[in-house]
Parts: sequence; C-alpha cells; structure tokens
Amino acid sequence: MKFVDITQFGNPDVLHLAQRPVPVAGKGEVLIRVRASGVNRPDVLQRKGLYPAPTGASDILGLEVAGVIEGGDAAELAQAGLRLGDRVCALVAGGGYAQWCVAPVAQCLPVPAGLSDVQAASLPETFFTVWSNLMDRGHLVAGETVLIQGGSSGIGVTAIQLAKAIGARVLATAGSDEKCAACLALGADAAINYKTHDFQVEVARLTNELGVDVILDMVAGSYVTKEVQCLREDGRLVIIAVQGGVKCELDAGLVLRRRLTITGSTLRVRPVAFKAAIAQACLKRVWPLLSSGQIKPVIHSVFAAAEASQAHALMESNQHVGKIVLTWEKA
Repeated sequence: MKFVDITQFGNPDVLHLAQRPVPVAGKGEVLIRVRASGVNRPDVLQRKGLYPAPTGASDILGLEVAGVIEGGDAAELAQAGLRLGDRVCALVAGGGYAQWCVAPVAQCLPVPAGLSDVQAASLPETFFTVWSNLMDRGHLVAGETVLIQGGSSGIGVTAIQLAKAIGARVLATAGSDEKCAACLALGADAAINYKTHDFQVEVARLTNELGVDVILDMVAGSYVTKEVQCLREDGRLVIIAVQGGVKCELDAGLVLRRRLTITGSTLRVRPVAFKAAIAQACLKRVWPLLSSGQIKPVIHSVFAAAEASQAHALMESNQHVGKIVLTWEKA
C-alpha cells in the first residue's frame, strides 16, 4: 500500500509517498480501505519529532480516517453493529495517512447519513476530543456560557456547534475578523479577535463582569493566568493543548475563592475502552445531529495524499477555518 512517510523529522517537505505491506487486523480490530484521512495539529508535532506515537501504535501519521471495512472478525463486527463493506469513520492512535488502516472496532462509527468520505474523515478526532473534554470533563450544560479559544480551528468549529446544540451560550476567540465572522456563522453568540482585543476584557464586558462557566483552551501558557480571571464561581478550565507553552502563573487564592476546577487531558494514549465509551456517546448524542444537518462538518481544504506536505504547510500557516483532509483516490 501507499502511505505518507517521513524521511526525517522537520518541515512539511519531509513528507512523501512510500510503500509498505498492508497491515493485518488483530483481535478486536478491523481493516479499513481508507478513502480520506483527517489532518490534525498532533500530526504536525509528530512530523517535527515532538509527539511520538504511543507504544504499540503505528508509526504512520494520522489519527482519523473514513473508508470501507474490508477485514475483521464477523462476530466482533456484528457485536458493534457493523459488517464487512460498511462505510465507517474511525479514531486511531496512528496509521491514518495510508491506503489501508487498522482500527479498533470499538472506535469505528458508521458514516452519518448524507456525509461524504471527506466529511466523515473530519469527524473522529475533533468530535471525540470535544465531547470528552467539553461535556465529560467540563460538564457543560444548557444555560451555561462557554469560552472556546481558537474557535476557527478544527476543534473550535466542532466545539461551537456542539455547545450551541446543547443550549449553551458560546463566546469564541479567533485571530482575524474573517475568522470571527466564521465563528458567528457557525452559531457563536460573540467572537473576539484576540489580535486586536484583550479576551479577558471582552469576556468581562460580554458577561457583565460575571465570567464564563467553562473554558476550552488549546493554548495554555500565559493564557491560563487570564483564563482563571475569566471564570465565574464553580467555573471549569479544560486544557487540551499547549501551543502557548506549558508554564504559567495564576492566582491560587482566586481558584480557592471561586471554587474553580482546572483540568486537562490528551486522548491518543487512552485505552480502547475509554475511547469506546466516547464513541458510543457520540453515536447516541452527536451522530443524529450530523445526520439531520443540525451540525455540519466544516472542511476548509482537501488535498490528494501526495500533497500532504501542502496540507501540513496550510495547517501551520493558521489560515484555515475548520478541517483539512487528505484523499486517496488518485494516490
């Protein structure tokens, strides 16, 4: 099979197509003929040598795929409500940038009605991540207010739509007026251009000094200092990435007085059983919203697999709104 290989850690131009044997599905796994692969920020970090694959996972880049089940135990598939030939999308710990990919059957979900393979490939990593962190860890509920940092990213466009779907008020940040407009078009109640406005000041203004209930943060670093100030009593800060660095200063007294919760998580290294629970929650709560069109995948650009270097360059430019996807039709 063809796959996107890394000649050495470095810039996007280290990515190129190569060949290796088709992987073999083991117990509890399925073999997927991949039609489309989602591109995510962790892929960029892995390409740079900053985010190695977990022990036992494929060394090939890629955390989400969409395609057709071509192998797997029929009984295990049936137990998951699937069968050979089904169109599915799947969350994987590696191996997504390839024509065939092995995935745990418990991390596979049917492609929502009406969605293309490209749209389906954009779902697992972001929807699993947002559900796990915004709903399970952040405990966001209807009537609360959430601040979503990076609202125009793949995570951000997903979080905006999910938060609105459950009845929350959504504030989002983005790095340009155009991106802020995109956040508003997706349903955000307010969007803050963090390059021209102080988000802490704007959050205070938009909430009448009360603050927000939940913050979904992929920046960390110095943002945490300000985010703690933005939370109201019993507020929750959920950190899912550290693009702004791992160190910060915060007012611990404020954490005590307001009874704040600061938490975070990474999904890739969690066990299959943990991800399977998220899959079932998404299948029950989110997939009907996708099938009905209430929530829509946001695709910014689609590249042929041979153009993976261009996809990564776009990701690093931060000029995109939504997801970037690779296709294998012409590989």
